[in-house]
Amino acid sequence: MPPSRIQPGPGQESVWDYPRPPRLEAVAERLTVSFGGVFIADTVNGYRVLETSHPPVYYIPPGDIRMEAFRASSRRSFCEFKGEASYVSLEAGGRRAPDAGWLYARPTPDFSPIAGNIAFYASRVDACTVGGETVSAQEGTFYGGWVTSRIVGPFKGPPGTMGW
Repeated sequence: MPPSRIQPGPGQESVWDYPRPPRLEAVAERLTVSFGGVFIADTVNGYRVLETSHPPVYYIPPGDIRMEAFRASSRRSFCEFKGEASYVSLEAGGRRAPDAGWLYARPTPDFSPIAGNIAFYASRVDACTVGGETVSAQEGTFYGGWVTSRIVGPFKGPPGTMGW
């Protein structure tokens, strides 16, 4: 059983008000990702996926990503809402981050706008920002949500939360 929902303050959202099944939204705020001293991604054409108990996951179109920094990974996972995900490792600035991001090459119809877009684990890169705010990584090793001051939880991800 999850702990009690945190009441959002002015300008905040509760992840407990996000829907299930998840909702896809376009994001006009600037999203950036840096790793190894290099800006890997920079866009104002991103998307976010909102799902109950999860911080938003942000997807960035490949045209706004330094794709030469990526290598395909053998890792795969499956989401009942979006379909099969494939993972990418990142190499930049003399560093490597295995499985730093993932994408849906052929997502389900409801998520077709994010086909080929990459989502990044904030915990596996140097920094991610939303509208200039540096995000914190969602706890745990499976989910890749980005935590900003504009969302409140509690958040799924840490040990003991898988059954929420």
